[in-house]
Amino acid sequence: MSPAPRTPDKPLDDSLEDFEHRVVEVGGVAKTVHVTGSGPAVVVMPEMPGISPDVARLARWVRDAGFTVFVPSLFGVDGAYPTAEDGEAIIRRACVSAEFSAFAGGGTSPVSAWLRGLARIAHDEAGGAGVGAIGLCFTGNFALTMALEPAVIAPVVNHPSLPLDAPGELELSPADADALAERFQREDLQVLAYRFQGDRWCTGQRFAAYQRLLGDAFLGRVLPADAANPDPPPFFRDVVGCAHSVVAAHFVDETGHPTVQARDEILAFLTTKLLVTSELAGPSAATAAQPAVATGDLERQPGT
Repeated sequence: MSPAPRTPDKPLDDSLEDFEHRVVEVGGVAKTVHVTGSGPAVVVMPEMPGISPDVARLARWVRDAGFTVFVPSLFGVDGAYPTAEDGEAIIRRACVSAEFSAFAGGGTSPVSAWLRGLARIAHDEAGGAGVGAIGLCFTGNFALTMALEPAVIAPVVNHPSLPLDAPGELELSPADADALAERFQREDLQVLAYRFQGDRWCTGQRFAAYQRLLGDAFLGRVLPADAANPDPPPFFRDVVGCAHSVVAAHFVDETGHPTVQARDEILAFLTTKLLVTSELAGPSAATAAQPAVATGDLERQPGT
């Protein structure tokens, strides 16, 4: 899905001028990818309805932690503030797009294959032990499915919302689910995940499904709903309608705040898996470095 055109009457809220803008082709499909930084690669995917200023802020935090960040344009207008009207239109287009499996029974979204190709390109360019992947909302689960690509070793799943109509299911085909479970066990990989308590788009049932699939490899974190930014952009206030976007739209930039702790934990996870592991020698390097993160409790109340 191509992003909507940038028009003079709708100025961008973030020009992304500190990013290099590339066109990356995978399997005959070309997409715009915004790239910045140096060091091992991390793919930061947008949340609905696009690469908002809050998503760009997250990408810059990752860059400043020592990584080359690749932000693919998957939907929406790159750099635009997420309004309710525009956001609803973008959701409608995404839900009928052949690239996304938005509803139960659709299996793994086809765009995941393109993203795995991007991860291979990023790894070839940036080097290091492997690639990190951060998914948000509509793209949340893509960070996990990208781990079907051997280069991806540090997935971070944030408030995954797909499938939209089945709160206790995962956006995965049975074959891909089995392959991921086998790889995580064989290579001792981990996935870090976040949601707010009471999030109706990413429920406790969904986190429970991840834990059934991955066991102790799933590091689920649940933040209290009242920790969310009470004044998010209109799309999140009027359309999403609940605490949802932990490290982007509902982030609160205050020292010691739960969302700041989540952001810092993500950066520590990426540092341990990608930077520290890169410096270790020997075949055991991938498992010797454990995440420098605190143990969190997985919410187990279905539907909350």
